[in-house]
Amino acid sequence: MITSDPTASRTAGAILLHVNGEKHALTVDHRTTLLDALREHLDLTGTKKGCDHGQCGACTLLVDGRRSLACLQLAVAAEGREITTIEGVAGQGSGQGAGVGAEGELHPVQQAFLEFDGFQCGYCTPGQICSAIAVIEEHAAGWPSAVSDDVRPEAAPQPLTPEEIRERMSGNLCRCGAYTSIVQAVGYAAGARHPHTGPDEGSAA
Repeated sequence: MITSDPTASRTAGAILLHVNGEKHALTVDHRTTLLDALREHLDLTGTKKGCDHGQCGACTLLVDGRRSLACLQLAVAAEGREITTIEGVAGQGSGQGAGVGAEGELHPVQQAFLEFDGFQCGYCTPGQICSAIAVIEEHAAGWPSAVSDDVRPEAAPQPLTPEEIRERMSGNLCRCGAYTSIVQAVGYAAGARHPHTGPDEGSAA
């Protein structure tokens, strides 16, 4: 005789996720990661599963406009937050933070990755793009990095140099080795989005 698991009702619950401007009601196990909820419950497979240990950056997405590793965050902990996956960044060409834009219009970072060939196999690209979008906004907001020369709050904005980009993007690995083109793409997109913070033309090589 087959019986139901008596613990099932205690380890699962209903949640409401806000993803790419839409609300999704789900019933998931409390241990389900945000990554698995997106991929297996919502069929949003743009967010990739790489190491599943928060070390490769393939699952990077935006939560309330900030970078987050979906494999390390529980779906229940993301309830009520604004989640933006690679499927939702298109058209987000102006303004601050993450959001959903006009259908068919690429985000400046997406366009830059195309123009500078910032990918090869493409598996890490969704995470690279989401991370780059956040990097540009973080730098424009004055957030320093480990390689910033002056980290004082009153310091003048510093240029987003290739060294800065490499440091800020260091959590996103590319096994194909497209790093040079990725740095160029992020620098170009930063200059287009925030002209006063982007690197000098040609300096991102």
